[in-house]
Amino acid sequence: MSEDKLTVGTESPADDYKDEKRHWWWLPLFVAVSPVIGIYVAHVTGHEAYAWFTPFLWYVFLPIADFLVGRDTRNPPEDAIAKIESDPYYRYLVYASIPLFYVTWIVGAWAVATLEYSWVGYLGVSLGVALTNGLALVVGHEVGHKTNPFEKRLAQIVLAVPAYGHFSAEHNRGHHKDVATPSDPASSRFGESLYRFVLREIPGALGRAWHDEKVRLERKGKGAWSIENELLQSFAVTVVLYGTALAYFGAVLIPFLLISTFWGWQFLSTSNYIEHYGLLRQKMPDGRYERCRPEHSWNADHVISNLMVYHLQRHSDHHARPTRRYQVLRSDKAPELPGGYPTCFILSYFPPLWRTVMDPRVLEVYGGDITKANIEPSKRAKILARYGVRENVPPGG
Repeated sequence: MSEDKLTVGTESPADDYKDEKRHWWWLPLFVAVSPVIGIYVAHVTGHEAYAWFTPFLWYVFLPIADFLVGRDTRNPPEDAIAKIESDPYYRYLVYASIPLFYVTWIVGAWAVATLEYSWVGYLGVSLGVALTNGLALVVGHEVGHKTNPFEKRLAQIVLAVPAYGHFSAEHNRGHHKDVATPSDPASSRFGESLYRFVLREIPGALGRAWHDEKVRLERKGKGAWSIENELLQSFAVTVVLYGTALAYFGAVLIPFLLISTFWGWQFLSTSNYIEHYGLLRQKMPDGRYERCRPEHSWNADHVISNLMVYHLQRHSDHHARPTRRYQVLRSDKAPELPGGYPTCFILSYFPPLWRTVMDPRVLEVYGGDITKANIEPSKRAKILARYGVRENVPPGG
């Protein structure tokens, strides 16, 4: 399917509109159990290479599929959005994925502890579960943005699997407020490598989430260590899950816990890194930052990878309408990444390659004026000199 075929016509009349992706939204559920599939095939065939099924799916198959299938910038008509959002089919698919993440994690723990893998198979299973942990974070992101208590509770439950129970509090109250500003630990800066960003973003996000939750509880007359602390509620589920598995399987499980947890965190951090790289909301005369607009997020309208991450790659519309459900997120005039998230993950792992591809795109957003970008402070003078700017312009204008 060519890109031209996918991008002809951006909207259809509401009465005629049909979601052509409707019966493909089950694909994330397949990804959620893909490590179990790899474990099973490896066991049946005796070839540990199949334990790498999920890493192969994410890092090899999806980039190729995105390249072959192309992008889709079509949008549902505005007057059809309410009807599509209210269709329970889409919600139930997301809900169904949540127990699957628990099943996959438990089966992965059992496999590495009992099947006597070599280090190759052990690592393959651990990385596969790490990537499904990353998808669990995407699901937590989707349901955690909704306003009803049931879905907010689901977010706590699913975020317990990758041990990232602070995500909803940090993301909703912090990132969405500070996005594309120098003060946001979850917005990457021009010239900042992924690795430097991760070391800033992970502790920064946890600190901001704890602070915001503490303030919320203080307003209710509660202490930070209250049973009503939403971070601690999710982390308590993690402790039960991880502690039970460790007590049952023993020390052989420790590398699995470390790899699947921290590489799962990497999935989120790398997503954050590529979603706002170098983009900056400009300061207004009153000192406040301008409202977040489409040009403050990077989009990737690639069909296949967007299906796998519940349209997360239509990121600008998500920031404009945080409670909007994934199936109706719209493509708009946001700047485009060179590929879907799997492709951009690979690029970001190699900072010189990432900067070669992305820095010119940031410059294009700002018409060549590098002073309008969100620049890494430690490299600011060098970057300004490189682009012929002598004065040391303060960040944000």
